[in-house]
Amino acid sequence: MTAKGSPPPRFASPPCLAGEIAPDYFDPLAVDPQQAVDVARWRKSERVARLEARAALSVADRHALAVEVATHLDALMSRMFPDCRGLVISGYWPIKSELDLRPWMIGLAEKGARLALPVVETPKAPLVFRPWSSGAAMERGHWNIPVPATRETVQPDIALAPLVGWDKEGYRLGYGGGYFDRTLAVATPQIFAIGVGLQSAQLATIFPQPHDIRLDAIVTEAGLQWSAD
Repeated sequence: MTAKGSPPPRFASPPCLAGEIAPDYFDPLAVDPQQAVDVARWRKSERVARLEARAALSVADRHALAVEVATHLDALMSRMFPDCRGLVISGYWPIKSELDLRPWMIGLAEKGARLALPVVETPKAPLVFRPWSSGAAMERGHWNIPVPATRETVQPDIALAPLVGWDKEGYRLGYGGGYFDRTLAVATPQIFAIGVGLQSAQLATIFPQPHDIRLDAIVTEAGLQWSAD
């Protein structure tokens, strides 16, 4: 139980480092292992459906949606972080029809923010973050995603998390690898995590499991959908 007026707990239940989510995976902290297996299978099915729906959008539609999301991100930043000078803000390199928010990130850099991108350096371990700027040298990383070629790392103050699905309790359906949850679980100081994605990707619930961590905010083209403050 949390004190009156305090923010809701970030973890669905006590944190752990989740393994790759697969049909035969269950979290030892779960009350019912079979339930965890069922949830993993359900998430896999939902993930496929949501990714197919997103991929069906035209490039022009995705661009327009990204512009709308960026506008709402600006509003959130103005309220939560009115001066971004010196803040390290991690975005993502868009894959699998994700909304391209790199122009928004570059705009933050012009205001004095420092940019970063997440990198999988060790499989099944927390992400690291490398500094990034427009025109920076890139190389192919895990899953062939372009990542900054530097070996320098930074600790983000704010990180965007692309959403495959999301719910009104602040939980994110991702790609199933567990990387973002692992990262948030061990980040010191804590990262302000913002989920970004489509309004149509909303789910009634993702059936949070012990390793799932609430985001601090969720933003879609329809505006701010969740905030922990």
